[in-house]
Amino acid sequence: MTQLFAYTDGACSGNPGPGGWGVLLQARDGETVVKERVLQGGEAATTNNRMELLAAINALEVLERPSRITVVTDSAYVKNGVTGWIHGWKRNGWRTSAKKPVKNAELWQRLDAAQARHDVTWEWVKGHAGHPENERADELARAGMAPFKG
Repeated sequence: MTQLFAYTDGACSGNPGPGGWGVLLQARDGETVVKERVLQGGEAATTNNRMELLAAINALEVLERPSRITVVTDSAYVKNGVTGWIHGWKRNGWRTSAKKPVKNAELWQRLDAAQARHDVTWEWVKGHAGHPENERADELARAGMAPFKG
């Protein structure tokens, strides 16, 4: 049975500063990669957290039909936000438990909508720890940032 994976990463030079996001999409049959696609983009003035979110959003939005997918991120912010915090934020009208507006609320809302179309499993991996697919996602994020660096 073919399984779908999205390895996502964000990068930022300065925080805020120019940033990029990258996605390595893989369809696998067991350990064998049967199809691969890469995505990348960036912005001139952004934050690392925004780029991490945009990587996950783009990974899910690019899928043409509802899919079962495992999204692998090295961002605890994205993983914890989408699997835990988001439920309280939605209940509280996109406010934190301290009654402050949620940072990047428009991106969280976009991620929530993108995720709703799919059966998503979220996994966290330690960044810059030699995980081959995470390293490739990091390279894509840096490439996405490159046009915006001075």
